[in-house]
Amino acid sequence: MLVVKQRPTIADVASRAGVSKGSVSFALNGRPGLAQATVDKILAAADELGWRPSNRARSLSVSKAFALGLVITRDPAVLSSDPFFPAFIAGVESVLSTRGQALVLQVVTAGESEADGYRRLAQDARVDGVFLSDLRHDDPRIQLLVDLGLPAVTLNRPDGESPFPAVTLDDRPGTSAVVQHLLELGHTRIAHVAGPPAFVHATARSSAFVATLAAAGLKPAAVEAGDFTAAGGIEATRRLLALPKRPTAIVYANDRMAIAGLGAAQAAGLTVPDDLSIAGFDDSELAEYVHPGLTTVRADPFRFGEVAAQTLNQLVDGATEVPDVELPPAQLVVRRSTGTAPLEET
Repeated sequence: MLVVKQRPTIADVASRAGVSKGSVSFALNGRPGLAQATVDKILAAADELGWRPSNRARSLSVSKAFALGLVITRDPAVLSSDPFFPAFIAGVESVLSTRGQALVLQVVTAGESEADGYRRLAQDARVDGVFLSDLRHDDPRIQLLVDLGLPAVTLNRPDGESPFPAVTLDDRPGTSAVVQHLLELGHTRIAHVAGPPAFVHATARSSAFVATLAAAGLKPAAVEAGDFTAAGGIEATRRLLALPKRPTAIVYANDRMAIAGLGAAQAAGLTVPDDLSIAGFDDSELAEYVHPGLTTVRADPFRFGEVAAQTLNQLVDGATEVPDVELPPAQLVVRRSTGTAPLEET
Protein backbone atom coordinates (compact mmCIF):
# COMPACT_ATOMS: atom_id res chain seq x y z
CA MET A 1 0.00 0.00 0.00
CA LEU A 2 1.34 3.43 -1.01
CA VAL A 3 1.63 5.77 1.95
CA VAL A 4 1.55 9.47 1.11
CA LYS A 5 3.79 11.43 3.42
CA GLN A 6 2.07 14.51 4.77
CA ARG A 7 3.77 17.84 4.21
CA PRO A 8 4.96 19.37 7.52
CA THR A 9 2.96 22.36 8.73
CA ILE A 10 3.63 25.43 10.85
CA ALA A 11 2.01 23.55 13.74
CA ASP A 12 4.61 20.79 13.34
CA VAL A 13 7.41 23.33 13.41
CA ALA A 14 5.91 24.99 16.48
CA SER A 15 5.66 21.65 18.28
CA ARG A 16 9.26 20.72 17.40
CA ALA A 17 10.59 24.11 18.55
CA GLY A 18 8.35 24.32 21.65
CA VAL A 19 6.85 27.69 20.68
CA SER A 20 3.51 29.04 19.49
CA LYS A 21 2.38 29.01 15.86
CA GLY A 22 2.39 32.81 15.96
CA SER A 23 6.08 32.84 16.88
CA VAL A 24 6.82 30.48 14.00
CA SER A 25 4.97 32.79 11.60
CA PHE A 26 6.94 35.79 12.87
CA ALA A 27 10.28 34.00 12.53
CA LEU A 28 9.65 32.49 9.10
CA ASN A 29 8.44 35.81 7.68
CA GLY A 30 11.36 37.76 9.10
CA ARG A 31 9.21 39.97 11.31
CA PRO A 32 10.73 41.62 14.41
CA GLY A 33 9.76 40.91 18.00
CA LEU A 34 11.46 37.60 18.81
CA ALA A 35 14.76 36.93 20.54
CA GLN A 36 17.45 35.76 18.15
CA ALA A 37 17.83 32.50 20.09
CA THR A 38 14.13 31.77 19.53
CA VAL A 39 14.39 32.58 15.85
CA ASP A 40 17.39 30.26 15.51
CA LYS A 41 15.51 27.46 17.29
CA ILE A 42 12.50 27.85 14.98
CA LEU A 43 14.60 27.93 11.83
CA ALA A 44 16.49 24.83 12.95
CA ALA A 45 13.19 23.00 13.60
CA ALA A 46 11.86 24.00 10.17
CA ASP A 47 15.03 22.75 8.54
CA GLU A 48 14.92 19.44 10.42
CA LEU A 49 11.33 18.83 9.32
CA GLY A 50 11.98 19.88 5.74
CA TRP A 51 9.30 22.57 6.01
CA ARG A 52 8.87 24.77 2.93
CA PRO A 53 6.48 27.71 2.62
CA SER A 54 3.37 27.46 0.47
CA ASN A 55 3.50 30.35 -1.99
CA ARG A 56 -0.28 30.27 -2.29
CA ALA A 57 -0.70 30.72 1.44
CA ARG A 58 2.00 33.36 1.58
CA SER A 59 0.42 35.33 -1.27
CA LEU A 60 -3.00 35.27 0.42
CA SER A 61 -1.56 36.46 3.72
CA VAL A 62 0.59 39.32 2.42
CA SER A 63 -1.07 40.18 -0.94
CA LYS A 64 1.96 39.21 -2.99
CA ALA A 65 2.34 36.91 -5.95
CA PHE A 66 5.90 35.87 -5.03
CA ALA A 67 6.73 36.04 -8.73
CA LEU A 68 8.55 38.43 -11.05
CA GLY A 69 7.82 38.82 -14.75
CA LEU A 70 9.83 39.08 -17.97
CA VAL A 71 8.46 39.65 -21.46
CA ILE A 72 10.79 38.80 -24.36
CA THR A 73 10.17 39.37 -28.05
CA ARG A 74 11.94 36.45 -29.67
CA ASP A 75 11.23 33.40 -31.79
CA PRO A 76 10.71 30.68 -29.15
CA ALA A 77 12.51 28.17 -31.42
CA VAL A 78 15.80 30.09 -31.20
CA LEU A 79 15.56 31.53 -27.69
CA SER A 80 17.79 28.80 -26.23
CA SER A 81 20.65 29.87 -28.50
CA ASP A 82 20.25 33.55 -27.70
CA PRO A 83 23.60 34.84 -26.39
CA PHE A 84 22.05 36.88 -23.56
CA PHE A 85 18.71 35.72 -22.17
CA PRO A 86 19.40 32.13 -21.02
CA ALA A 87 22.32 33.30 -18.87
CA PHE A 88 20.38 36.37 -17.70
CA ILE A 89 17.45 34.18 -16.64
CA ALA A 90 19.83 31.84 -14.79
CA GLY A 91 21.13 34.84 -12.85
CA VAL A 92 17.59 35.91 -11.99
CA GLU A 93 16.67 32.40 -10.86
CA SER A 94 19.72 32.22 -8.59
CA VAL A 95 18.17 35.03 -6.56
CA LEU A 96 14.52 34.02 -6.77
CA SER A 97 15.23 30.45 -5.66
CA THR A 98 16.53 31.68 -2.31
CA ARG A 99 13.35 33.71 -1.73
CA GLY A 100 10.74 31.17 -2.76
CA GLN A 101 9.84 33.26 -5.81
CA ALA A 102 9.10 32.24 -9.38
CA LEU A 103 9.88 33.84 -12.75
CA VAL A 104 6.88 34.22 -15.05
CA LEU A 105 8.18 34.36 -18.62
CA GLN A 106 6.12 35.63 -21.55
CA VAL A 107 7.66 35.07 -24.99
CA VAL A 108 6.01 37.02 -27.77
CA THR A 109 6.92 36.76 -31.45
CA ALA A 110 7.33 39.55 -33.97
CA GLY A 111 3.94 41.06 -34.71
CA GLU A 112 2.53 40.21 -31.29
CA SER A 113 1.97 42.94 -28.74
CA GLU A 114 4.47 43.20 -25.92
CA ALA A 115 2.05 45.56 -24.24
CA ASP A 116 -0.50 42.75 -24.06
CA GLY A 117 2.16 40.56 -22.43
CA TYR A 118 2.64 43.10 -19.64
CA ARG A 119 -1.12 43.53 -19.28
CA ARG A 120 -1.50 39.77 -18.85
CA LEU A 121 1.15 39.81 -16.12
CA ALA A 122 -0.63 42.65 -14.35
CA GLN A 123 -4.01 40.92 -14.46
CA ASP A 124 -5.03 39.49 -11.10
CA ALA A 125 -1.65 40.56 -9.69
CA ARG A 126 0.16 37.57 -11.23
CA VAL A 127 3.57 39.18 -10.60
CA ASP A 128 4.96 41.66 -8.09
CA GLY A 129 7.22 43.41 -10.59
CA VAL A 130 8.83 43.06 -14.02
CA PHE A 131 12.15 43.36 -15.83
CA LEU A 132 12.07 45.70 -18.84
CA SER A 133 14.56 44.53 -21.48
CA ASP A 134 15.51 45.56 -25.04
CA LEU A 135 14.86 49.24 -24.31
CA ARG A 136 13.61 51.24 -27.27
CA HIS A 137 14.15 54.92 -27.96
CA ASP A 138 11.32 56.88 -26.29
CA ASP A 139 10.11 53.53 -24.98
CA PRO A 140 6.30 53.58 -24.59
CA ARG A 141 6.39 50.56 -22.27
CA ILE A 142 7.67 52.69 -19.39
CA GLN A 143 4.45 54.71 -19.25
CA LEU A 144 2.47 51.49 -19.72
CA LEU A 145 4.05 49.97 -16.61
CA VAL A 146 3.38 53.16 -14.66
CA ASP A 147 -0.27 52.99 -15.75
CA LEU A 148 -0.47 49.31 -14.80
CA GLY A 149 1.07 50.02 -11.40
CA LEU A 150 3.81 47.43 -11.94
CA PRO A 151 7.17 48.02 -10.22
CA ALA A 152 9.99 47.57 -12.73
CA VAL A 153 13.73 47.57 -13.29
CA THR A 154 15.05 48.62 -16.69
CA LEU A 155 17.95 46.70 -18.18
CA ASN A 156 20.17 49.64 -19.05
CA ARG A 157 19.17 53.26 -18.76
CA PRO A 158 16.39 54.56 -21.04
CA ASP A 159 16.92 57.68 -23.13
CA GLY A 160 13.77 59.31 -21.76
CA GLU A 161 12.15 59.90 -18.38
CA SER A 162 11.72 56.85 -16.17
CA PRO A 163 10.63 56.44 -12.54
CA PHE A 164 12.26 53.02 -12.34
CA PRO A 165 15.78 52.07 -11.22
CA ALA A 166 18.12 50.85 -13.94
CA VAL A 167 20.78 48.16 -13.94
CA THR A 168 23.26 49.25 -16.56
CA LEU A 169 26.21 47.79 -18.41
CA ASP A 170 28.04 50.26 -20.65
CA ASP A 171 28.57 48.59 -24.03
CA ARG A 172 30.61 51.43 -25.47
CA PRO A 173 34.05 50.74 -23.95
CA GLY A 174 33.95 47.15 -25.21
CA THR A 175 32.98 48.19 -28.74
CA SER A 176 35.66 50.88 -28.76
CA ALA A 177 38.24 48.33 -27.61
CA VAL A 178 37.36 46.04 -30.54
CA VAL A 179 37.80 48.86 -33.05
CA GLN A 180 41.05 49.98 -31.42
CA HIS A 181 42.32 46.40 -31.55
CA LEU A 182 41.64 46.26 -35.32
CA LEU A 183 43.28 49.65 -35.87
CA GLU A 184 46.40 48.41 -34.10
CA LEU A 185 46.41 45.44 -36.48
CA GLY A 186 46.58 47.87 -39.41
CA HIS A 187 42.97 47.79 -40.57
CA THR A 188 41.50 50.97 -42.03
CA ARG A 189 38.54 49.52 -43.97
CA ILE A 190 36.37 48.37 -41.07
CA ALA A 191 32.63 47.71 -41.44
CA HIS A 192 29.90 47.24 -38.87
CA VAL A 193 26.84 44.99 -38.77
CA ALA A 194 24.59 46.79 -36.32
CA GLY A 195 21.66 45.67 -34.20
CA PRO A 196 18.09 46.93 -34.66
CA PRO A 197 18.20 50.75 -34.66
CA ALA A 198 15.13 50.94 -32.42
CA PHE A 199 17.10 49.38 -29.53
CA VAL A 200 19.01 51.72 -27.22
CA HIS A 201 21.87 49.26 -26.65
CA ALA A 202 22.24 48.61 -30.40
CA THR A 203 22.65 52.29 -31.20
CA ALA A 204 25.08 52.68 -28.28
CA ARG A 205 27.33 50.03 -29.84
CA SER A 206 27.03 51.59 -33.30
CA SER A 207 27.78 55.08 -31.97
CA ALA A 208 30.87 53.81 -30.17
CA PHE A 209 32.03 52.09 -33.38
CA VAL A 210 31.70 55.29 -35.43
CA ALA A 211 33.21 57.52 -32.73
CA THR A 212 36.30 55.34 -32.27
CA LEU A 213 37.00 55.37 -36.00
CA ALA A 214 36.44 59.13 -36.14
CA ALA A 215 38.99 59.64 -33.35
CA ALA A 216 41.49 57.85 -35.62
CA GLY A 217 40.56 60.05 -38.59
CA LEU A 218 38.60 57.29 -40.35
CA LYS A 219 35.05 56.63 -41.51
CA PRO A 220 33.31 53.24 -41.49
CA ALA A 221 33.83 51.19 -44.64
CA ALA A 222 30.08 50.53 -44.35
CA VAL A 223 27.38 50.07 -41.74
CA GLU A 224 24.76 47.39 -42.38
CA ALA A 225 21.54 47.10 -40.43
CA GLY A 226 21.20 43.75 -38.69
CA ASP A 227 18.60 42.18 -36.44
CA PHE A 228 20.72 40.14 -33.98
CA THR A 229 19.77 36.89 -35.79
CA ALA A 230 22.03 34.43 -37.63
CA ALA A 231 20.07 34.92 -40.86
CA GLY A 232 20.46 38.67 -40.56
CA GLY A 233 24.20 38.28 -39.99
CA ILE A 234 24.59 36.14 -43.11
CA GLU A 235 22.66 38.55 -45.34
CA ALA A 236 24.53 41.60 -44.03
CA THR A 237 27.88 39.85 -44.52
CA ARG A 238 27.04 38.94 -48.11
CA ARG A 239 26.19 42.56 -48.87
CA LEU A 240 29.48 43.74 -47.39
CA LEU A 241 31.52 41.17 -49.30
CA ALA A 242 29.81 42.25 -52.52
CA LEU A 243 31.05 45.84 -52.19
CA PRO A 244 33.47 47.00 -54.93
CA LYS A 245 36.10 47.48 -52.24
CA ARG A 246 35.15 45.07 -49.49
CA PRO A 247 36.16 45.65 -45.87
CA THR A 248 39.08 43.79 -44.36
CA ALA A 249 37.42 43.66 -40.94
CA ILE A 250 33.81 43.47 -39.75
CA VAL A 251 32.59 44.24 -36.24
CA TYR A 252 29.21 42.65 -35.44
CA ALA A 253 26.81 43.87 -32.76
CA ASN A 254 26.45 40.35 -31.31
CA ASP A 255 28.10 36.94 -31.49
CA ARG A 256 25.23 35.20 -33.26
CA MET A 257 25.55 37.49 -36.28
CA ALA A 258 29.35 37.30 -36.12
CA ILE A 259 29.46 33.49 -36.08
CA ALA A 260 26.99 33.35 -38.96
CA GLY A 261 29.03 35.97 -40.81
CA LEU A 262 32.20 33.95 -40.25
CA GLY A 263 30.53 30.97 -41.93
CA ALA A 264 29.32 33.15 -44.81
CA ALA A 265 32.83 34.53 -45.36
CA GLN A 266 34.35 31.04 -45.39
CA ALA A 267 31.65 29.84 -47.79
CA ALA A 268 32.63 32.72 -50.09
CA GLY A 269 36.21 31.39 -50.18
CA LEU A 270 37.76 33.84 -47.74
CA THR A 271 40.17 32.81 -44.99
CA VAL A 272 39.55 34.24 -41.54
CA PRO A 273 41.58 36.16 -40.40
CA ASP A 274 44.06 36.29 -43.32
CA ASP A 275 41.55 37.81 -45.76
CA LEU A 276 38.95 39.12 -43.34
CA SER A 277 38.97 39.76 -39.59
CA ILE A 278 35.72 39.22 -37.69
CA ALA A 279 34.69 40.29 -34.18
CA GLY A 280 31.48 39.95 -32.21
CA PHE A 281 29.91 41.04 -28.93
CA ASP A 282 28.68 38.94 -25.94
CA ASP A 283 31.34 36.19 -25.61
CA SER A 284 28.60 33.59 -25.95
CA GLU A 285 29.28 29.91 -25.25
CA LEU A 286 30.14 29.03 -28.87
CA ALA A 287 32.50 31.97 -29.41
CA GLU A 288 35.50 30.08 -28.09
CA TYR A 289 34.77 26.89 -30.03
CA VAL A 290 34.08 28.06 -33.58
CA HIS A 291 37.01 27.92 -35.99
CA PRO A 292 38.82 30.19 -35.69
CA GLY A 293 37.85 31.24 -32.16
CA LEU A 294 35.89 34.48 -32.19
CA THR A 295 37.34 37.75 -30.96
CA THR A 296 34.50 39.35 -29.03
CA VAL A 297 33.47 41.45 -26.05
CA ARG A 298 32.70 39.69 -22.78
CA ALA A 299 29.71 40.86 -20.79
CA ASP A 300 28.33 38.96 -17.80
CA PRO A 301 24.60 38.31 -18.37
CA PHE A 302 24.41 35.98 -15.34
CA ARG A 303 25.56 38.80 -13.06
CA PHE A 304 23.24 41.17 -14.92
CA GLY A 305 20.29 38.92 -14.03
CA GLU A 306 21.45 38.49 -10.45
CA VAL A 307 21.74 42.23 -9.80
CA ALA A 308 18.51 43.01 -11.68
CA ALA A 309 16.60 40.54 -9.49
CA GLN A 310 18.13 41.94 -6.30
CA THR A 311 17.26 45.48 -7.38
CA LEU A 312 13.68 44.64 -8.36
CA ASN A 313 13.16 42.84 -5.07
CA GLN A 314 14.11 45.99 -3.20
CA LEU A 315 11.12 47.67 -4.87
CA VAL A 316 8.88 44.67 -4.22
CA ASP A 317 9.89 44.70 -0.56
CA GLY A 318 8.73 48.31 -0.25
CA ALA A 319 11.89 50.39 -0.63
CA THR A 320 11.01 53.90 -1.80
CA GLU A 321 14.49 54.91 -2.98
CA VAL A 322 16.30 52.31 -5.07
CA PRO A 323 19.39 53.63 -6.87
CA ASP A 324 20.61 52.67 -10.32
CA VAL A 325 23.33 50.02 -10.39
CA GLU A 326 26.29 50.31 -12.75
CA LEU A 327 27.90 46.98 -13.66
CA PRO A 328 31.55 46.73 -14.76
CA PRO A 329 31.84 47.48 -18.52
CA ALA A 330 32.24 44.66 -21.02
CA GLN A 331 35.83 43.63 -21.82
CA LEU A 332 37.62 42.73 -25.05
CA VAL A 333 38.49 39.03 -25.53
CA VAL A 334 41.02 38.49 -28.34
CA ARG A 335 40.98 35.17 -30.20
CA ARG A 336 42.10 34.01 -33.63
CA SER A 337 39.35 35.49 -35.81
CA THR A 338 41.19 38.81 -35.93
CA GLY A 339 44.63 39.29 -37.45
CA THR A 340 46.92 41.69 -39.26
CA ALA A 341 45.35 43.59 -42.14
CA PRO A 342 46.08 42.20 -45.63
CA LEU A 343 49.13 43.68 -47.32
CA GLU A 344 47.06 45.94 -49.57
CA GLU A 345 45.73 47.59 -46.42
CA THR A 346 48.98 48.21 -44.60
